[in-house]
Formats: sequence, C-alpha cells, structure tokens
Amino acid sequence: MSTILAIIACPQRVAQGQLAAEALRKAATQAGHQISIEIRNAQGVQGLLDGNRIAGADAAIVIAEGDADLARLGGKAAHNSSLEAVLADAAAVIGKALGAHAPATTLRIVAITSCPTGIAHTFMAAEGLTQGAQQLGHQIKVETQGSVGSQNALTADDIAAADLVVIAADTQVDLSRFDGKRVFSSGTKAAINDGQALIKRAQVEARAHAANGKAAASAAANVATASERSGAYKHLMTGVSFMLPFVVTGGLLIALGFALGGIYVYEDAFKGTLGWTLFTIGAKASFALMVPILAGYIAYSIADRPGIAPGMAGGMIASAIGSGFLGGIVAGFIAGYAVKYLNEKIQLGRNFDGLKPVLILPLLGTTIVGLLMYYVLGQPVAVALGVVTDWLKGLQGSSALALGMILGGMMAFDMGGPINKAAYTFSTGLLASQVYAPMAAVMAAGMTPPLGIALAALLFKNRFSADEREGAKAAGVLGISFITEGAIPFAAKDPLRVIPALVAGSALAGAISMAAGCELRVPHGGVFVLPIPNAVTNLGMYLVALAAGTALTAVLLGVLKKARAD
Repeated sequence: MSTILAIIACPQRVAQGQLAAEALRKAATQAGHQISIEIRNAQGVQGLLDGNRIAGADAAIVIAEGDADLARLGGKAAHNSSLEAVLADAAAVIGKALGAHAPATTLRIVAITSCPTGIAHTFMAAEGLTQGAQQLGHQIKVETQGSVGSQNALTADDIAAADLVVIAADTQVDLSRFDGKRVFSSGTKAAINDGQALIKRAQVEARAHAANGKAAASAAANVATASERSGAYKHLMTGVSFMLPFVVTGGLLIALGFALGGIYVYEDAFKGTLGWTLFTIGAKASFALMVPILAGYIAYSIADRPGIAPGMAGGMIASAIGSGFLGGIVAGFIAGYAVKYLNEKIQLGRNFDGLKPVLILPLLGTTIVGLLMYYVLGQPVAVALGVVTDWLKGLQGSSALALGMILGGMMAFDMGGPINKAAYTFSTGLLASQVYAPMAAVMAAGMTPPLGIALAALLFKNRFSADEREGAKAAGVLGISFITEGAIPFAAKDPLRVIPALVAGSALAGAISMAAGCELRVPHGGVFVLPIPNAVTNLGMYLVALAAGTALTAVLLGVLKKARAD
C-alpha cells in the first residue's frame, strides 16, 4: 500500500475538478492505496495538505490549470496530469505517479520544431533533438511543423504517455493539447547546436502547462522561457511564416502569367487569356492576402486566436490605404497587444467568459486597430513606405552597390538567424510595392554560402575532412535551392575562418545583383525559378553575381582554412 497526495488546481472547472477527485479516490481505494486530495478552485481550497502529509507521501499527482503552490513540495517528484486524463483512466494516472518515484533511466519525450520558412531549421532542430535524446537513452518523437505542414504528427496517445514536452520553435506553436504536461520552450538554434544539452535543461526547467497557456509554477522560475516565447522578433517571424506561402504562390503565378502573355499581360487587351488569368490569380488573390495574413498572424502570436480577426482587418486597411507591409506589421502588433490587454483586463465571470474570444475581443480589437490605422498611424506609415519605395526604385551606382553589399552580408552572417531573416523579410515585404531588386540580391546572396562551400571542398580537398567533403555535396544541393542553412555545420566548426568568407562572397553577389539592376518577382525557389521567363530581369548578370559570390567564398575558404594533416 502506498500513500498518495493529489493537488487539483482548476479554478474555472469546478465540477470537473470534483469529479476528478472522486475518480482518484475510487481508483486509489480499489488498488489499496491511501490518498489525500487538495482541491483549489474559485470557491476556495478544500482539503489543504499540511507539511506532514506532503513529507510522508510516496507519490504526488498535480493537475494544475492555476496556482497550485508547488513550492511546498520541497522538490518531491510529482506526476503532472490533466482532468481529461484522470476522468478517462484514474487508475492509470495513479500508476504513472507511483512509477515516477522509481529510478527511471528512460524518459518518453515528445517535441515540436518549427521555423519561419519551415524548410531547414525545422528539420535540423528535429535531428538535433533526436540525436540528443538517443545519446541520453530517452525515447523521443518529434513533430515537424514545416513548409509542407505537420509531419510525424503527435497523437493523443503519444502526448498522454509523454513525460516531457520540448518545443524548439522560432514561431508561435499551439500548446493547447499539452495541458497538464511539463513543457519547455526554446528556439531552434539551441536544438541545432546541442540537442543533448537542451533536453537536459528541459528536464530541469520544464513547467506544467495550464489551460491559460501559462506555467503553473512561479513566473520567476520561468522568466527566460517566457521572454523567449513572447519576443517581438518571434511574433514577426510567426507572421512571416504564414505569409510566405501566399507570396511564393503569387510570385510564381505572376511569373507564369508573364511567361505566357508577355510583360503587359495584365492589360485589358489580354483579358480572358490564360496568362491574364494566372496573373490575376497571383496578383489579386495570393498577393492581395499577403499583408492581411502577415498582420493577422503577428496578432495571433501575441494574443492567440482572438487576435486573428483584428490583425487581419488591420492588414486589410493597411493595404487599402497604401501603407503596405510596414503598415501590416504595425497593425499586427497593435491588434495583438490591444487584444492581449483587453483579455487580461476584462473579467466577465465564468458564465460569460465564453463571449470574449468570439465576440467581445474581436469586436473591440478590430475597432481599436481600425480607428488607429485610419486616423493616426496609417497615413504616416504609408508616406514612409512611399519614401522608401521611391528611394529603392531610384537607386543607382554606388548606392545600389552599397545596399546590395549590406543585404548580402546580412544573409550570410547568421545563415537563417535573426539578421538573415531581417534582410529576407524586408525584401519579401517590398514585393507588394513592386520593388523587386532587393529580393534578387537577397536570393543570390542566400544561395552563395553553401555553393561556395561545395566549390571549396571540390577545389581545396586538403582543407576538408572526408566527412566534410561528403557533406559539402549536400550543401551544394541546398544552395541551389536557396537554403542558406546548408552552410551552418561548416560555420559552426570553424566560425572565425568560415563566416568571414561566407559574408564576403554573399556581399559581392548582392552588390553585383543590385548594381546591375537585377529584379526577382519570386521570393523562393533558388535556381529552379530562374528558367521561368520574366521571373528574373537581366538574367545574365544575375548568374554572374551568383557565380562571382560563389567563387570568392570558395577562394577565401581555400586561403583562410588550414590544410589538414590527414
């Protein structure tokens, strides 16, 4: 017979909490165990557990959707569960709680990885977590939320059986299915660099996730994780990640329209033709949704689902008044923080709180962001965007060269990190304003690092190990696909020599592209979009820019890297 304690802290679900308590009592009695249950809800605390009961317990069960005052457990291991799990099978929950006190060498971990573009960092983080868990002897299943949607999706059984949830994401991830589970959140970079260290950290710092999306433990213990989840950069990248499919699709359809009907296919003389129709779908449908989607999902990242409607409405207004993607970003942040503030301040009680997410918050949030965009912020942002657009369109000579160098260097500096994404987001956003030159410079500069490494490994074999030369082939494939992250493993091993070579090559590629007036209407795809007629203007010089940047990177790697003895 064992002595068990249970803490049920579910302020908003009084009836379910009582039912869960009865289910635990019944299951414990049938198994011959003693159980003491403390229930904390809006009506107060029932069955308060004193220090003696806590100290004498063999196992502890915590169901926390609110403050459970876990500090008094004094480090005693507790099994985190949920009301749903207890009501479904209380005996199984008790069994897991008792098993948690036995020496366990293997954890069952579930994880989610995600990045703004959903291409490279998503899967590199998944690989890092998988390898780290295997090295520590744990079981792990990783769901990747990439550009093609969720893969290896976590099932309800996977989550129910998990001891730990790890989120390695640079975008907002819906955590609602992990209520009651110990959750730890981080960016993808930590998982890529050292998955084993991240999992060890997660074991110590993970906190029970409650229905309101906050940890049940003290806020002070989770400050670092919370700030990582709520940073402005992450909100912006969430919006960008949802926006990208619309931009890529729209750009490709516009390019195909030009290929079939010429550069004036949008004129009424071509109305009804296939080229005109494809152009219209791309420009009037996919591209038209770009700014509203960006704004809506920035707001979603900040305020969850109630922020989507105000954010998208603000994005539509930004498009209508000519403030473009800059206005969309402003509208998204206004909508998100306004809805978040209203959600925290408006308290209607348990019976009417259901009206907040579907009526009150969207209505008030949309009204606030709409009025601010029309009467206060929209026009100044539109003027600012117009100034930037005119300046970019008028760039020639040394000015274009300088901007190309800056954008190119940014693409290679951290290869998919915040600086890289800042340059990419800036260039992608300008597509809606018919400014295409920065996009061309950015894509050429983004392809250069892995292509330069692949060329260097071919020309200077004695600078690379056999494994590195083999990996360079894969980097080359990633390079032609515009996946800059293919250079990360090489930069991580020798950053002081590799990163300067990559930055120099990308800066040269970007500079040549901008100076030559190359323009690109498609924000992704690498060399595979170049054969599409009119997708790239001045294609010959664009290929020169790409080749020059690649060659410079390769030569500098040959000079800077030391010859190997093996």
